[in-house]
Amino acid sequence: MDTISTFARRVGLTPSALRFYDDCGVLRPARVDPGSGYRYYSSEQERDAALLRTLREAEFPLADVPSVLTGPASQARDALTAHAHRLRDRAEAAHTAVRAALRLVSGERHVEVTIGGAELASAIRQVHPAAARHGTVAALGCVRIECSPEAVRLAATDRYRLAVRDLVPQAVVGTPAHVLVPVAPLVEAAGWAVRHPVVRLVAGDEGLRLLAGEARAADDVVDLPVCDDDYPDYRAVLDALGDARSRVVTDRTALYDALSAADGTVVVTTGRDTLHVGDVVVPAVCSEPIRLAFDPAVLAPVVAAGVGPDVLLEITAPDRPVVVRSADQGSFTTLVMPVRATGESD
Repeated sequence: MDTISTFARRVGLTPSALRFYDDCGVLRPARVDPGSGYRYYSSEQERDAALLRTLREAEFPLADVPSVLTGPASQARDALTAHAHRLRDRAEAAHTAVRAALRLVSGERHVEVTIGGAELASAIRQVHPAAARHGTVAALGCVRIECSPEAVRLAATDRYRLAVRDLVPQAVVGTPAHVLVPVAPLVEAAGWAVRHPVVRLVAGDEGLRLLAGEARAADDVVDLPVCDDDYPDYRAVLDALGDARSRVVTDRTALYDALSAADGTVVVTTGRDTLHVGDVVVPAVCSEPIRLAFDPAVLAPVVAAGVGPDVLLEITAPDRPVVVRSADQGSFTTLVMPVRATGESD
């Protein structure tokens, strides 16, 4: 038997630490003298003492130490593996915070946002149809991605329609930033994002990078090209909408099918409980009578991009954008301009 001082030197702990571990019930001495109260340790305890020292150096929780010292090997492995994951996550969070601090000190515009991969993929799918596919204005062929502590917003417009989707981030580090990403590579990135439970968006003056989870392999990182052009002030359009004069709720699939079957400009009118899309009648709930004309090539993709069984149309005036929403999802909004019906004059 060794005294507490001798045993402490042998295993690399201090006598006070051994007393503390005894009081906690983590490492009891082999014997305690009933008269003097002196603690004595056996050579068989050296392995547990050395392991305990190592665990504490690794910041292993004291409450979990017994599961490693006295539990089965499988239980010890599980506890150590879980702790290693916690340490890695903590180190990555600290590293991210330091990088953000360095950028703030240097004056760079930068934000790192954590968000669900499937959520990001869904938002890209919903918004990108509103971007221009042709034309000379490069910015209109992009999706604007805005990152802030409150939301991640994706917006796209070709001046005939405008799509906006807001996502709630899981975590945000840095200052607000925005980038313009061309549609084609962004749509390709959506297929990548949906395969990962969590995606980090790193946006700033240097561009946009997507990282999957811990990003340990080359295919866990996607660098997206960005456009430096000015983007239309879409927020002014949203702010100027005014209150809806009429609302229509109808089946999304039925409306999409009717628009897809239309040949050229289609006139949309409402009855008491029906929506007439050209010659096709679709069941609907209508608040006020309306008569509008649309280009089905513009409106149909907007309807298709929605989620849920129903679609909501909010009409302010015949010459104002019509708001198209999923009836049960307010975070996705699209604006579509009506057109002049065939034969109508100014």
